[in-house]
Amino acid sequence: MSDTPRPVFPHRHLLGIEGLSALDLTALLDLADEQVEVSRQVEKKKSTLRGRTQINLFFEPSTRTQSSFEIAGKRLGADVMNMSVASSSVKKGETLVDTAATLNAMRPDLIIVRHHAAGAVHLLAQKVDCSVVNAGDGAHEHPTQALLDALTIRRNKGGIEGLTVAICGDIVHSRVARSNMLLLATLGARVRLVAPSTLLPPGIEGLGFETFTDMRRGLDGADIVMMLRLQRERMNGSFVPSTKEYFRFYGLDQEKLSWAKPDALVMHPGPMNRGVEISSEVADGAQSLIREQVEMGVAVRMAVLEALASHLPNR
Repeated sequence: MSDTPRPVFPHRHLLGIEGLSALDLTALLDLADEQVEVSRQVEKKKSTLRGRTQINLFFEPSTRTQSSFEIAGKRLGADVMNMSVASSSVKKGETLVDTAATLNAMRPDLIIVRHHAAGAVHLLAQKVDCSVVNAGDGAHEHPTQALLDALTIRRNKGGIEGLTVAICGDIVHSRVARSNMLLLATLGARVRLVAPSTLLPPGIEGLGFETFTDMRRGLDGADIVMMLRLQRERMNGSFVPSTKEYFRFYGLDQEKLSWAKPDALVMHPGPMNRGVEISSEVADGAQSLIREQVEMGVAVRMAVLEALASHLPNR
């Protein structure tokens, strides 16, 4: 029997939550807990990635995710490059595979990828020699968002197992919802999906998740209420009559929040559409964890980069 210790995270890439064990997820969350304390110090720099090159390759616009990956990489000592796809060769007709080959020739150590097509990040990971992190691929997955949500929940509720988490809104188009569903279920939470029938994935009940089209029933007894924005950029056709009607039935205001547990906490991955899926009163209220989620995002991305660094050559 080998005495070689199991690495903190035994995977070369982080392409999704699917396929990760509770042990994998807990290891990343424990490491992220340590990074929270690092980020709250005056001296925030570590040398884990000193001499390493990190490329942030974003084919979709992003503020929170790209900036937090940049801050995370720099706090770990990496040389970070943000690749502007809007002015890149992709706009001139270069394929994703060609882009991957070009970047690979520059010998980066980590590539962080956001792409509008589901599966694009997996394809790119097959074509490069470095570690790849999925920062969101189409409506497929967004693993670091789910991890930062889990870290936020764990730090405020003491754990995840046994909690009832209601994920509300545009489930069918949301990569955040998919990654959270997988992660929370793996860690023992009871996951509810609350949305109009047009925004629920067909056949989702067969996967063991509770679904509700009535907001009152869906929020009854919930410990966490996680709101999602309407992903209009991914909608072909009309999924809701109007934003006004949507807010009336599915927007989280103080009255609807009262249907959950008295100590229920509110989350939102951002960006928020105030007055569409959430009211300002709730978003800025005492039960909101939305700003804390942003802080946890940097810590989680530091943890992921540090965990993957153990697989980089020449250590």
